[in-house]
Amino acid sequence: MQSKETIFTNVRLCINGQLVSGKTLTVSDGIITAIGTSEDASTVDNHEAIDLNSAILSPGFLELQTNGLRGFHFTHFDNETAYSKKLEEVARYLPQTGVTGFYPTIPTVHSDEFKRILPSLKPRDITNGASVLGAHAEGPYLHPSKKGAHNASLFQQPSTPPTKIYGAIANSNSVLKLVTLAPELEGTPSLIHSLTANGIRVSLGHSSATYPQGLAAVKAGATCLTHTLNAMAPLHHRDPGLAGLVTAPSSDIYPPYFSIIADGNHLHPSVATMLFRSNPSKCILTTDSIELAGLPDGTYPGHAQIPFKQTKLGTKVVIEGTETLIGGCAGLDECVRNLVRWSGCSVAEAVRCVTENVAGLMGEEGRGKLEVGRRADLVVMGDGGEVRGTWVGGRKVWPED
Repeated sequence: MQSKETIFTNVRLCINGQLVSGKTLTVSDGIITAIGTSEDASTVDNHEAIDLNSAILSPGFLELQTNGLRGFHFTHFDNETAYSKKLEEVARYLPQTGVTGFYPTIPTVHSDEFKRILPSLKPRDITNGASVLGAHAEGPYLHPSKKGAHNASLFQQPSTPPTKIYGAIANSNSVLKLVTLAPELEGTPSLIHSLTANGIRVSLGHSSATYPQGLAAVKAGATCLTHTLNAMAPLHHRDPGLAGLVTAPSSDIYPPYFSIIADGNHLHPSVATMLFRSNPSKCILTTDSIELAGLPDGTYPGHAQIPFKQTKLGTKVVIEGTETLIGGCAGLDECVRNLVRWSGCSVAEAVRCVTENVAGLMGEEGRGKLEVGRRADLVVMGDGGEVRGTWVGGRKVWPED
């Protein structure tokens, strides 16, 4: 029996950073099967038509760096059953922010904890929630001068093999998808080669590296910068540091992707705009959210990765009594709206930074674009970028009808 198709009509599609009007989008069995015109829709039998009243339809948002939400930090591991339950709760919360797939991020913890936690982050779909896309390990190959809220006593040198830190998972990209490291550490090129040979992407961050050191790391196979200019040497007119790689001449390297935290706390709006405008096709928005995201303001205890009390005020979280930022509490949809407001870009341009660009970095060929054959992970938005509805695999998961 032929399955019933769903056709979204009267919609503006986010494609390649532009809004395309006068199109329809057809979904069947969780896959985008056609992008056509309103006339095409009238010729299809056995279909459900959803009139979106000229709303914006985008691919589902992909979150590259989140450390936790709603009271659950991804380093909080008691046992596999309890951990999976909490992870699923986060996955079911995320679609209201437009997120349909995410990379749970494990910051620097002891190697025993990496080995215990990472197997629980294998890619999988979550019923009525965002898909788990695999793990992002932020550390422990980081530089003490830019430790941020990480525990520098747990940092390691590149001479320590990834398997000793992460376990056998480091021998493939079946679970571990991305590692953030500091390129100035001795032996980094060999470490990058080791990781990328197993299909694991490498990003550069928590680093005081110079431009030449970053250039060498990109030539060795690194393809991204982690929360650019945060926990990183500042951009100087004669010594640009890692941030200078954003506009590196293509004759030297392919400029890396770069993530920015557009919450208004980690970067000044003008700096976020400057970075985005310098290379829009490589810019990625992340929240760097921690477990306090979605909780009331106040002071909360630390945990395995942050052995300090944490104070939350709005979207800002710092180590108690300091101005040291720990992470973010904004949703990815809020970061999209911020970029639109700060830079004057279109919603479609901002959406590319949480969809196509993330998929491009991570090799997600089945997600991140409105193309025939890709997953029907979709977000319906208003003109200002506010999320009105989220579909995962062609099924509406938020809001509940």
